[in-house]
Amino acid sequence: MVKRLADLLVAVPLCVALLPLFAVVAVAIKLESRGPAFFVQGRRGLGFRPFLVIKFRSLQHRQPDPHGRYEMQADDPRITRVGRLLRMTSIDELPQLLNVIWGSMSLVGPRPLVEWESQEAWLSHRERYQVRPGITGLSQTTVRNAVDLSARLDKDVEYARRWSLLLDLQILLRTPAALVSKGGVYPEPRP
Repeated sequence: MVKRLADLLVAVPLCVALLPLFAVVAVAIKLESRGPAFFVQGRRGLGFRPFLVIKFRSLQHRQPDPHGRYEMQADDPRITRVGRLLRMTSIDELPQLLNVIWGSMSLVGPRPLVEWESQEAWLSHRERYQVRPGITGLSQTTVRNAVDLSARLDKDVEYARRWSLLLDLQILLRTPAALVSKGGVYPEPRP
């Protein structure tokens, strides 16, 4: 209950303050490529329940995935110019403030995974689903995508076990530095 209240006290005013930025980003996306400004996709949240995550669209609309399963890479041909900037700054994630307001996400928690990753995580790291997914989290402020999925999931479980308001505050304070470092945005290339 305390975490939910803290989420709302931050997310509602932040969402209102960022409305002008949301409008500028939406227009930039629409001017560069056809399709909607927002991308909505099913993910798994608290208790492994499905929900819809909302992001700014950073890929060409309705382009087939060139990978065996959804895995973003820095040289993905589907990423638009605006999308590349949005991903590097993580601005594409800001619409998830709406998910926080709606209650399907929290400001801090394990990042919501695509379906194949969720299925693997449910089998091996089920504890991560004992907390709401977050816009930022322990994994994003420590290892990001520079390590494999299992190592990121280990951080998610560590967060679920150690959760406190103080830990959330520490993660929120470390998030800007993690964004500025730009390291680990995409998975490291495999040998």
